[in-house]
Parts: sequence; C-alpha cells; structure tokens
Amino acid sequence: MREIKVAAAQLGPIQKAESREEVVSRMLALMEEAKTAGCNLIVYPELALTTFFPRWYHENRAEADEWFEAEMPNAATQPLFDKAKEYGMGLSFGYAELTEDGHHFNTSILVDPQGKIVGKYRKIHLPGHVEYEPERTHQHLEKRYFEPGDLGFPVWRTMGGIFGMAICNDRRWPETYREMGLQGVEMIVLGFNTPSVNNLRGAEALNQRLFHHKLSVQAGAYQNSTWVIAVAKAGSEDGNHLMAGTVIVNPDGEIVAETKTEGDEIIVHACDLDDTVFGKETVFDFKRHRRIEHYGRITAQTGVILPPED
Repeated sequence: MREIKVAAAQLGPIQKAESREEVVSRMLALMEEAKTAGCNLIVYPELALTTFFPRWYHENRAEADEWFEAEMPNAATQPLFDKAKEYGMGLSFGYAELTEDGHHFNTSILVDPQGKIVGKYRKIHLPGHVEYEPERTHQHLEKRYFEPGDLGFPVWRTMGGIFGMAICNDRRWPETYREMGLQGVEMIVLGFNTPSVNNLRGAEALNQRLFHHKLSVQAGAYQNSTWVIAVAKAGSEDGNHLMAGTVIVNPDGEIVAETKTEGDEIIVHACDLDDTVFGKETVFDFKRHRRIEHYGRITAQTGVILPPED
C-alpha cells in the first residue's frame, strides 16, 4: 500500500477587491483542517490567489498584469510554503504566472512536503476568445491574457508516486490524460474555475455542465488507471457565478468524495497509489494493446477534415 491522504481544498468566491493576503489566510485555514484530518497532500484550484480575472476586459492588455505573479513563492504566498513544510504536507495550487522575459501563463505548481517546488505545469488548452464579444453573456478572455503552455504534460516522481497536473479546460481533452498515462501517472491534480453558464448557450443548465465536468474527469481516470483530484473555485465572484463540483476520482473512474457547498471546503480521501496497478496491467496495458500505427491523424491534424462526398 502506498497511501496518500489527500485534501481537495475547494475555495469559495474570491472577489475582485480581495487581496492576496486575504486569500492566503483562507487557504491556510483549509490547510489546518487538512492537517487535523491527517492529510499529507492538499490541492487548491486554478487561479487560487485571485478572482477569475479573464472575465474582465482590458483594452490595454498590460493592465491585467496586476493579477499575475512575477515570482513564486513571493511575500504573499510564502506562508503557504512555510506552513505546509511545518506540517510535512505537499501542496498544489494555480496562479497567473508572469515570467522574467515577459510571458504570461496559467500555471500550477506541485510542492513537496519539504516546501520545494518539484513540478510546474502551464495550461495548454486555453478556452475562450481574444477580443471583447458583446453577444456573450460574460467574457472569457483567457486567450487574450495567457499564452498556451510550453512545458507539455510532464510527470514527477515525488511523495512515493508519479504525479501530474492539468488545469480546468485541459480536463475535457483525452490527450491530456493519455500523455501522462503513457508516463505511468498515478495521480493527476487539477484545479478549475468553470462558469455556471455557457456564455454562448444560456439554456445549458448547471446540471448539464456538472455532468460534462464529471464525465471528463471520470473517463480520464478510468482510461488511464489513475487517481484524479479535481478542485473547484465556486460561487458568485462579483456577480459572476462559478460552479462547484470538486471531486476525488479513483482509478476505476468512480467518484469517492465530493464537496457539498459552493464555499471554502475540504474533502478528504486516503488514496492508495497501488490501486492504479490493476488497470495498468490489464485493460489499459498500453504496451500490449495500443495500436499507434492507426493513430497518426491525432497528431497530424487539428481541425476536422471531412471525407470526400460521393
């Protein structure tokens, strides 16, 4: 048995006026709950330090830089690293990253129980649009403020297992999980900030959006025989609602824990990384069963190419 007791630390809404220090205080309170529950890993959402700022349009793109972190850790986030090290707890959280050479990424990090950053992932599947579009119920300007990630889908050996990361919209793409599955991933941690309303399809109900979210995460877990820890930021941020749906999914694709609120809340589950072995050695034994000679189209093209008409 290789057990990791995980706390999926959902955050309620973060208002536009809320400071980094205020948010970190909330994150520390959840970490304390996780410590009391005996956890050795805590996972927070995408863009955990700020409101979901891509809903706000800045004509001058540089005005959005106030939401980005130029270093990590920094003065505001150092208490997270210090407390996690004190507790002997790994952690993962997302933030907006501004690199030294001026690049902007939607980023997550993985920190080991000694307080060292052992992994960094930059979101690859950016949703949304670049310019202001008045026909939308709300703006989703990730393509305006972020560049597609440039690190691929790496995994890391740490905490006695093989860990990977993904962010929000990445969870909807099977390639995300399979890239890490082909590296033997045993636990994927991912955060998301998902609006409760589709900004181009207002009739799409919240329960349908939650269904698609869970479907994607459960399929990715099952088809790659891996644990998936999917953590939301939820509730109404300055009048814009984000859905919850924080879940812990086992390697059989089953939800084993789920939040009940739209506020700050942890769910806890003892995840045995050895539970990934059976699926990896049977149905999803990639070495025996994959037929890559027939998969060329997956990397050779992006958009759909229709067959010729009769």
